Amino acid sequence: MDSGLLRPEVGVVSHVPTSFVWPKEYLVDANGELQAPVVDLDGFLRGDEEATQCAAKLIREACSNHGFFQVINHGVDSCLIREAHHQMDTFFKLPIHRKLSVHKTPGSMWGYSGAHAHRFSSQLPWKETLSFPYHDNTSEHVVTNYFKSTIGEDFEQAGVIFQKYCDGMKQLGLKLTELLAISLGADRLHFRELFSDGCSIMRCNNYPSCQQPNLTLGTGPHCDPTSITILHQDLVGGLDVFADNQWKTVPPRLDALVVNIGDTFMALSNGRYKSCVHRAVVNKYKERKSLAFFLCPKEDKVLRAPDEVVSMDGTKHYPDFTWSHFLHFTQNHYRADQATLPNFINWFLSSKITN
Repeated sequence: MDSGLLRPEVGVVSHVPTSFVWPKEYLVDANGELQAPVVDLDGFLRGDEEATQCAAKLIREACSNHGFFQVINHGVDSCLIREAHHQMDTFFKLPIHRKLSVHKTPGSMWGYSGAHAHRFSSQLPWKETLSFPYHDNTSEHVVTNYFKSTIGEDFEQAGVIFQKYCDGMKQLGLKLTELLAISLGADRLHFRELFSDGCSIMRCNNYPSCQQPNLTLGTGPHCDPTSITILHQDLVGGLDVFADNQWKTVPPRLDALVVNIGDTFMALSNGRYKSCVHRAVVNKYKERKSLAFFLCPKEDKVLRAPDEVVSMDGTKHYPDFTWSHFLHFTQNHYRADQATLPNFINWFLSSKITN
């Protein structure tokens, strides 16, 4: 594939290249909006017990059905989110040779990718991404240093902004793990301890306009293999969720963050909470951008559902595994889709047997 295809100017291309064309069954139009709650976190963050129980109830209902909800009054500064979008715009407007200078290398999760063409050759997503790591368990400003040393001195300020953005997302993510634990009837701090020292993933997404949006997808149908995704999308729209056997849209709100459960947390909830299939569609007239923060546990920690959840369910539905095992599977053996978790479990159990 021509690496220059997915520039912001790609909208002038009159025909979608074959490598970007998806089968018709993946391209069915969405039908209405997803009935996902908008959870006000203000009372929970202030320590109000009644508000906390109300938020936990809404989250329990959403996660038991499809795993998607939105949060408002989440504590992350709106000016910081706006500035992160600005810095993302600045990066994606760079000349293609500059972006390719920080392209993902084989075996690495970090850097620039045009349509994931470094990994796949067909059903390519109509998007470009920039991914970088975040952890806060050292005195080093990981994100600031990444931008300065990898992208260039002129992106040091972008690194500062994204460092602050990731700090905010991590703190919000840890608070959400508390709400999720409460909603499951587990010890409030059970999940927080799993995630407090993990290395999370930050990804900037750019979906250029497309002259034939009925032929391709910005992101194909998949479940996130990670634990908890916190997404801020612009007002263009394009996020769809497969619920009740049909595609539903998730309407964007500038004041809200979209939260969804990933496969790893589905296992941590003993299957009670759903990692739902979702996709991103593209727009004929407008490009779309989003900021995705993937909260991850420390790679070597053993992941298992809380004992009290398993005892209430009566059966343990998933074997113990580590995030490093699952991450290795998705990076080296399997392209994430709607069946990643069951296929991982089969691979994991068979590899244990053969070893």
